[in-house]
Amino acid sequence: MSASSSQFQQLEKLGEGTYATVYKGRNRALGTLVALKEINLDSEEGTPSTAIREISLMKELKHENIVTLYDVIHTENKLTLVFEYMDKDLKRYMDTNGYNSSGALESHIIKSFMFQLLRGIMFCHDNRVLHRDLKPQNLLINSKGELKIGDFGLARAFGIPVNTFSNEVVTLWYRAPDVLLGSRNYSTSIDMWSAGCILAEMFTGKPLFPGSSNEDQLLKIFRIMGTPNERTWPGVTNYPNYRSNFNVFIPQDLRILIPSIDNLALNLLQGLLQMRPELRTSARQCLQHPWFSEYTSGAPAQGVYDMHQQVQMPQQQVPGYGYQMQ
Repeated sequence: MSASSSQFQQLEKLGEGTYATVYKGRNRALGTLVALKEINLDSEEGTPSTAIREISLMKELKHENIVTLYDVIHTENKLTLVFEYMDKDLKRYMDTNGYNSSGALESHIIKSFMFQLLRGIMFCHDNRVLHRDLKPQNLLINSKGELKIGDFGLARAFGIPVNTFSNEVVTLWYRAPDVLLGSRNYSTSIDMWSAGCILAEMFTGKPLFPGSSNEDQLLKIFRIMGTPNERTWPGVTNYPNYRSNFNVFIPQDLRILIPSIDNLALNLLQGLLQMRPELRTSARQCLQHPWFSEYTSGAPAQGVYDMHQQVQMPQQQVPGYGYQMQ
């Protein structure tokens, strides 16, 4: 990649994280908006591994539901990743466009966003990439109602035989129970659990499992999904973090917790929020679900619901590109 920093005009700062600062920018030649993710390079430690991983994976992942990495500018003390500019992330979208100030979205918008999210996930999985940090802040949305997956800093390529991965992945509220229990042999099912949590959150405006620690997160999940045992989840007692004295809860009816959800969407959610990872629905299977029949039967292209006429996108709202919003 051959761009230089002089090609881009830096506009306002969008946010800041541990390793990077993200700015809104403009391509001087084309006049188009971009997001500039600037990573300061330590002379001793060099380029952070998350940046190397993000660059190498995103150069390969070209899809309409994955944010585009246009270019990488490398100088002696700074690395700048040039991304397509998106108006806001899903969390900020829910905060500003949810009805009754609850953050909950209307069903047809949820369906559009979920269909696009699943298309992006399927493309990642088909290309042997686990995202490992799917959450509303990492899903970017533009004024056309297009949703794109961003921030691949925790993503990993996977292969056969099964790799042993770190279990310190995925923001806590969206982390699968098998990972919380200490599994290091997870695969694509880790992203599917996160997708289920996001689907539930779009219907209610609130995280389904807002834990404060690894143990509290497990208890939040058990309280709703039921405490697993060898009968309901063969082999669960072999996980490193399993305890025989977990509080015992019975599964709750998700319809009571998510009253606005329709039966087909509930069926899809139940397939995603399977405690046993091998039972979770894959992205490919989800896309064939009857809830999406209006998209898969040749109706709206790519499942995009065009909200441009209905929603005014405030210019000051900005998305996350791998950092916490300011």
